[in-house]
Amino acid sequence: VPKAVSDHRALLDDPAIDAIVICSSTDTHARFVEDAAAAGKHIFCEKPIDQDLATIDRALGAVREAGVKLQVGFNRRFDTNFARVRQAVASGEIGEPHLLHIISRDPAPPPLAYIKVSGGIFLDMTIHDFDMAQFLIGDEVDEIHTAAGVMVDPAIGEAGDLDTALITLRFANGVLGVIDNSRRAVYGYDQRAEVLGSKGAVSTANNFPNSAVISGPDAVRRDLPLNFFIERYTESFIAEMNAFIDAVASGGPVPVTGEDARVPVVMAIAARKSHDEHRPVRLCEVA
Repeated sequence: VPKAVSDHRALLDDPAIDAIVICSSTDTHARFVEDAAAAGKHIFCEKPIDQDLATIDRALGAVREAGVKLQVGFNRRFDTNFARVRQAVASGEIGEPHLLHIISRDPAPPPLAYIKVSGGIFLDMTIHDFDMAQFLIGDEVDEIHTAAGVMVDPAIGEAGDLDTALITLRFANGVLGVIDNSRRAVYGYDQRAEVLGSKGAVSTANNFPNSAVISGPDAVRRDLPLNFFIERYTESFIAEMNAFIDAVASGGPVPVTGEDARVPVVMAIAARKSHDEHRPVRLCEVA
């Protein structure tokens, strides 16, 4: 790192810098996006831009007005496993999609101090799965119905959050989906997806540190999956950053726009509303 500054505006004022990467806390994202746009810098911003739709819309307006590029960090789109699932759906390889199942479980919950400022499980954790659902099916979700509870740590519930959830999705094209979330899977980071179509199915399994299988008289076993997102998604983080750099260098479009990134926030808000009101919620109610 050639230099470190305490005020981000020192970087924005540097004419040698063409683009910035925002990986700060969520509550700073929108402000930094607006400041960077005003300075004429292209922007890569970690998800979400904000937890409030009006704040997101103001930031997106600043980006449009400045004419700069904005890519948001939904890295799982760049994972080779999920990209292959998307390819099978988009190409018609499995026919018309009917059912989607996403399993997304963390090895352990984050610290309670983090949970209290995270925006809750839907805006912090499930937001990746909301984006992945629309990416894999290639269509918008119309309706969300949430069943959720506190099964991992009562302190999470005392903080006003949830740690276990099943979220059903109804897509505009009729596809039905379910997202299965837990803050604690004792065997490691569980990241799987399956799409059932009219001509077949496509699924992806967890990634492991090795392919060794140990066979004995009592059991056949292997080592646990890669433990968390840094290990599991290393290559996808690199791929999404390379895509952003290519877009800036070539003048082409970014693969995940600010408008793309707004939709999972709408879905997260709808999921919480569904839980709180014990009913299905259409996205148009909160969009």
